[in-house]
Amino acid sequence: MILTLAVSGYRSLRELVLPLDQITLVTGANGSGKSSLYRSIRLLCDVAQGRAIGSLAAEGGLDSTLWAGPETISRAMKRGEVPVQGTRRKQVISLKLGIADEDYGYAIDLGLPVPSSRSVFGKDPEIKAEAVWTGEILSRRTEIASRSGPAVTRLNREGKRDRVVETLAPFDSMMTHAADPQDGFELFALRERMRSWRFYDHLRTDRDAPARQPQIGTRTPVLASDGSDLAAALQTIFEIGDHDALLDTIEDGFPGSDIEIALQNGYFEVLMKQSGLLRALSARELSDGTLRFLLLTAALLSPRPAPLIVLNEPETSLHPDLLAPLARLIVRASKRTQIIVVSHADSLVDALSGEPDCLHHRLSKTLGETVIEGVETPRWAWPKR
Repeated sequence: MILTLAVSGYRSLRELVLPLDQITLVTGANGSGKSSLYRSIRLLCDVAQGRAIGSLAAEGGLDSTLWAGPETISRAMKRGEVPVQGTRRKQVISLKLGIADEDYGYAIDLGLPVPSSRSVFGKDPEIKAEAVWTGEILSRRTEIASRSGPAVTRLNREGKRDRVVETLAPFDSMMTHAADPQDGFELFALRERMRSWRFYDHLRTDRDAPARQPQIGTRTPVLASDGSDLAAALQTIFEIGDHDALLDTIEDGFPGSDIEIALQNGYFEVLMKQSGLLRALSARELSDGTLRFLLLTAALLSPRPAPLIVLNEPETSLHPDLLAPLARLIVRASKRTQIIVVSHADSLVDALSGEPDCLHHRLSKTLGETVIEGVETPRWAWPKR
């Protein structure tokens, strides 16, 4: 389980270190920083897959994602005695992301390259420093591997530090270029764990959504991020997953209903039988809310549980009566995987907040900076450049 998430210099997250639990619930008003927190976790996952630079470029480049406020916020600014104002920059430009779980920790520091007239990629961020360590806090004693500039140093089997890479490109992560199942097992294990994180915020339920159409199906233990393989994913749960949990969840959300998967010429299609109707409804006929609940069911009851599932506003399109069943589904799924839920729905928040393994973070903004109310900040240390 991830115990700590740390973000520095990303949009409104000037310096945020927060604890996580088996279920972590993130709420707050519009503009409080929920989306930035969600995107920062996605960016960490992209690092493990070698996509961090491209992901930042898609957001407008590093410049557009950096903290836009002053480097320091004085007490006088906080009290309103003087206006918020910037000064000449003293610190280097930096975007930092990190996690610490029950086994390992990882952090990355991204910055801008030295200006050069020889390249048209001068706006691409560079990886300035990385570190992997054991336990919850980075120190010289706990460090397993570190990257400074183009060089990567890693502990060998005898506990000595070897320089394993000398010329790592500034746009390549040591997570993708220094992880080895034999000598770099810790990096390899952490990278594969991060690659297995799942994010569901673009589950399509519109009229042309792929989930509404018959699709060629193969065994699908993991639902696609857009839900396009819903029918195959549900059938996979029926065959090799928790069949009873799937039936219980459908009954909880839609009493007296049942689902089946129709198969014709290799194409799979979801059919739903509802109480009082003489025929089953195809996915094309289901309401947006009904289809979304089925998509969330397939995602959360996956036969191949992810180390982490992040749900961004899962209540979208759901009827209020489905929020309590959704909360029970999340709680059931949390027995096998860690879940972060970003939500606006009061009834869903209330239902989850009462769970013993749920940690509720309420985000707000002070002088443009996202802060969390009433949370004891875990200890944290960033790698040095």
